[in-house]
Amino acid sequence: MRTALITGGSGGIGKACGRKLAERGYDVVLAARREEPLRAAADELGARYVVADATDPAKFAPAVEAAGDIDLLVHASGILGGTYARKQTFEQWQAIISANLDSCFVVTSAALPRMAAGSRFVFISSSAAHEPMMARTAYSASKAGMNAFAAALAREVDRDGINVHIVTPGPVETDMLTDVPFEMYAIRAADVAEAVAWLDTLDPSVDLPEIRLHAITRGPSARPPVAPLGAQRRAANP
Repeated sequence: MRTALITGGSGGIGKACGRKLAERGYDVVLAARREEPLRAAADELGARYVVADATDPAKFAPAVEAAGDIDLLVHASGILGGTYARKQTFEQWQAIISANLDSCFVVTSAALPRMAAGSRFVFISSSAAHEPMMARTAYSASKAGMNAFAAALAREVDRDGINVHIVTPGPVETDMLTDVPFEMYAIRAADVAEAVAWLDTLDPSVDLPEIRLHAITRGPSARPPVAPLGAQRRAANP
């Protein structure tokens, strides 16, 4: 049985990836910092779980120890935060960079010794890596950094037979959108999970650096736009 370790596995894209991979017969190990939602997600999916912090090498080590040999690592943990550069504190900047970028190194460094030829990394990025968001300087920088990290890693580990992929979605219907103050077209977390699962069907000889996913906004395939709580509050209090 192949083993998949998923960071950010307690909800959102991470949980959706866990569900899809469990359906495909993987031994899924979910990792996240908060035990209660993590345990609930694992129970729901029939997966294993380990409380672990992807920003801290010592606190992430238990996750890779529990996983053993890792065939697929999906790095889906991260936060959407921050504000305008003129308002943001250095502490806020550090927290976002740590969660979204430092974690890439922590997770990779821990997992690499447990990965062999034919295994894969999948980094869940954001369209902000290519189209930086106003008032999200730290988030945009962290996701651009993630993409650069993954691209450099791919050139390092190809000689070991390890593939590296980036999945870059636009807005996704998750709790991260709660405070967004406007309606938007969004894809589902399950759509991202489908892309992740498909990547692991590719022959290892195929190099596919990045998949970008965006919602269709016109025509019969378009879903209704999402109105996050922030947008609802704004409409109620113009």
